[in-house]
Amino acid sequence: MPHDFSCIRHDCIGCAKTTENTLSYKRLSKGEHFPKGKCAQNCMLFVLKGELLINSEEYKETILIEKQFVLQGIGSYMEMRALTRVECVIFLFNELPLLCEDPYREIINNPQPPRTYVPLTMNVWIQRTIGELSELLRQDPQCPPYLALKSKELVHLLITEYPLPQLRTFFYPISSYKESFQYFVMQNYGRVKNVDEFAKLGGYTLTTFRRLFKAQYGIPVYEWILNRKREGILDDLQHTNQRMTELCERYGFDSLSHLAHFCKESFGDTPRSLRKRAANGEKIEIIHKS
Repeated sequence: MPHDFSCIRHDCIGCAKTTENTLSYKRLSKGEHFPKGKCAQNCMLFVLKGELLINSEEYKETILIEKQFVLQGIGSYMEMRALTRVECVIFLFNELPLLCEDPYREIINNPQPPRTYVPLTMNVWIQRTIGELSELLRQDPQCPPYLALKSKELVHLLITEYPLPQLRTFFYPISSYKESFQYFVMQNYGRVKNVDEFAKLGGYTLTTFRRLFKAQYGIPVYEWILNRKREGILDDLQHTNQRMTELCERYGFDSLSHLAHFCKESFGDTPRSLRKRAANGEKIEIIHKS
């Protein structure tokens, strides 16, 4: 069963609580290993001390050393092994916390796929900020609002202190995995009857799939599927002559009565009545409940 890199700890790799931006400081023992798993969020990994072997589609058998950092996109797979004692800061996020959107839009709207992925090296500003963050993250209690401000500072320095071509390459995993996940969704949503089946089809845990979907589409996956189902049924009723039994099978209803109930809730009438009304030129609309 694949693990989710929601946080790098043995007991909570599949933690369902990680839904927003998260900063954490980690010490890894020599030989500590995290099997290849799907990233539940975008992940920036900054190495402060030691040597960390990572393996992913982008960074194949790559050894990260002190002051190096990488980015893995949401939905990607990554494996890690500490070759020595390692200290690192991990930044997980769905959307980057930005002080100014313009520089980032210039980067992300024109991503540049690299021939070979190379870890970035912290400049003096990033190194100082990561050092401060590592100290803050070791304090107890921590101050979430202040950490949120520091994360914005970190991102601002990153997108303004490195050359644009280098940043377009660095952030390419975000755009590439975002597109691939959306492609998977659009190709397969009509084949599944429920969210659990949808998640299994893509090889995701249910929690991870819901998190990925909400991050990409802004609404819960079940609500999104219902909306697509309503649009599809309405289109078929208005523009095809498919039998009601065929519509039941196509859209995953167990019986004609279930289809009729769904149509009454969604459009205010039975499927046959809706088809007649559409044939008479009436425009049928989806009922949006407040």
